[in-house]
Order: sequence, then structure tokens, then C-alpha cells
Amino acid sequence: MTKTVVMVGALDTKGEEFAYVQALLKKKRVKTIVVDFGVLGEPAFKPDISHATVAAAGGGDLVRFRFGEHKDEAMKAMADGLAHVARQLYDAGKLDGILGMGGSGGTSIATNAMRTLPVGVPKLMVSTVGGGDVSAYAGTKDITFTPSIVDVAGFNRISRAIYTNAAGAIAGMVSMAVPEEVADKPLIAASMFGNTTKSVDHARGILEQHGYEVLVFHATGTGGKTMESLIADGLIAGSLDITTTELADEVCGGVFSAGPTRCLAASQAGIPAVLVPGCVDMANFWSIDTVPERYKGRNLYQWNPNVTLLRTDVEENVKMGQMIAAAANAATAPVAIILPLRGVSMLDSEGGNFWDPEADRACFDTIKQNLKPGIPVIELDHNINDPEFSGKVAETLLEMLKK
Repeated sequence: MTKTVVMVGALDTKGEEFAYVQALLKKKRVKTIVVDFGVLGEPAFKPDISHATVAAAGGGDLVRFRFGEHKDEAMKAMADGLAHVARQLYDAGKLDGILGMGGSGGTSIATNAMRTLPVGVPKLMVSTVGGGDVSAYAGTKDITFTPSIVDVAGFNRISRAIYTNAAGAIAGMVSMAVPEEVADKPLIAASMFGNTTKSVDHARGILEQHGYEVLVFHATGTGGKTMESLIADGLIAGSLDITTTELADEVCGGVFSAGPTRCLAASQAGIPAVLVPGCVDMANFWSIDTVPERYKGRNLYQWNPNVTLLRTDVEENVKMGQMIAAAANAATAPVAIILPLRGVSMLDSEGGNFWDPEADRACFDTIKQNLKPGIPVIELDHNINDPEFSGKVAETLLEMLKK
């Protein structure tokens, strides 16, 4: 079956480059749909979807944008419009992969559209900012970035090689398929940290024995966001949220926050979920000299030369307990909270650097006090990494999935 690559860019300034890549893809027998989002001039060649269509889809007025006096407004409208067009093409079965080329502005518009597409759909961005920090452009999606090395502006021996490689890359991506012998198993999302690795590994083994595939996400802010993005996309059957540590970073201003909505995705998606206040004893900062002054007198632990952990106190644990309870209360599918009474991390075990039963109890009690009636709370006299605890977590989720 012929594959289709949707090519997105500003054809008023980069039309020659797109025509070159389009011709290469044609030689590879890859069909293309070209979408123009340039606003300042006429396209170098006729696209399949015009800039006027993109502008209208974003609620913008192309004539108004032509004079270049409303760049911020134009950027937003074209980004929104392109996202709408790309998703519409995908939903109609007309997009097998997407390719963009441009500078920082073009990258912003093109990747906004790419982020609307599910994980697994090939996404390639040839960009002048491709060699730098592209986290804001990628978000939680699997966008592949190719540094353009030189500006996307005309041809020379460097740019010609980059465009040729880009054509080969996207052609190769859309031509590949997951082997049929790899059967799709229901997916479980699990959150993990170094301090809960033992627990998650044990629970994962149990779930895999029962025919589930477990995706483990490192709870470093980006990991939590990515996990919840996949849940929101409808790809996940159940959530094993053992490591909710990103809430500590949200509360304390740490570097691994996943935002205030962390833990809500499973509730909003209506999938079974087990919630555990895992590693809520620690907020994360970089090297010890980066820890805010207000925390300098607190219990700090240097996990490694680049990461310093702050032991959360009673007040902070009350706030996290409220957030976990709120996430459970919003659930539209079975949910359970399991509490490890002997510590929420490896460091928070009896005799450990972060052992603080009073702070843990503040979180546990707040959860119980704020939960709606009927939501089960299972209290186990074990540390989070004890096999008795992780086994119960897996067993509880399996029971909910069966229902």
C-alpha cells in the first residue's frame, strides 16, 4: 500500500526546498500532501492545502496577516489551523507520516501539529534549532529532530545533503511496520524512580505473567507528563501509579514537577488505577548549590553529584495528600489507594536518611480524610519496596482490570 507523507511548511520562503524533498519522495513512491502555512507571500508552487485554508481553520484572517504587523496573532492562528488540518488528515487515514522544515517559527508551528498526532506516527522536523534544547517543541511526543546545520534557505552542498537525508528518513519511517508476530497486549503504565525500582520491577513481573505489557516511566517531570499523555490518548488499559513523587516537586518547587494535574489522567480517561504516595518524601533539585536558600536548613541528601533530594515535611505532605485524594475522587473507573506504612521510598525506611513516620502519616491521614466514601484504601505494614507491598499493588490492579 502506498504511504502518504504530509509535508508542512512556509512555501513562500521555503518552497524550493520542499519541492526538492517532494521530488525525492516521489522517486521512493511515497505519496505527498503538501500543506502551506506561509503568510507573507504566495507559495513557490501550488500546495494541496493552501495557507488560506490553514488560516481559516485557526480562526485567522490571512489578508490581515499579509502585512506582517500581527506576527504573534498569525503564529497562533497558523499553528492552531495546521494542528486541526493535520489531525483531520490523520483521522481520515490520509497521513502516515509528517515532515516539517524551517526555522524557529516554522518549527513552532509544525511541531504544534505533530503533537496532536498519536505516539508511533512518524514525525520528522528539520530545524535550525534541532541541535539545541527541543523539549518545548517535542512536548511528550516522539518527534525526531534533524539539525539543519545551515538555515533552511536555498541550496548548498550542506543543505542538499540534509534535505536528501530527511527525505530518506521519513520514507523509511513510513515504510516500516511492526511485525505481525508481535501480538499487541493490553498496556499498563507504571511510574518509577530509583527509590522504587525494586517495587515496580516486582509488580511488573506479575502483570506480565498475566498477559499485560508494562510501560515504565521515570518520574522526572517529563516522564510523568509522557505517561499521562499516553493515557489521555487512550493507549493505556490501566495505571500502576506507584511513584507520585512529581507531586513533591510541584509542591516544593523542585526540578521534576509534572504540573498540578499530575495523577488526574487515569481518572479523566476512565481506566482502572492504583495510586500510591510513592517517593513523596523527596523533592528534587540539581547539585546542592542550586537548592533554594529556604531549604538550606532542611534534611538534604545528595543522591548523586547532580541531584539533591529534599525531605518533605508535614505541611508539604498534607498538600500532596489532598492532591492524591482529589485525583482518586475524580475517577470514573475503579480506583484504589495503597499506603506503605513502613515508608514510601528506599530512603524512607526505618533507620534510613528520610525515615519520618510523622510526615508520612500526615500524607496518609489527609488522603483518608478527603476521599469520597467507597474508594478503597489499603494500608499495609510494609515498606513500598517490600515484595508483599508490590505484590498487593499488582494484584489489586489485576482485580480491577478483570471487572
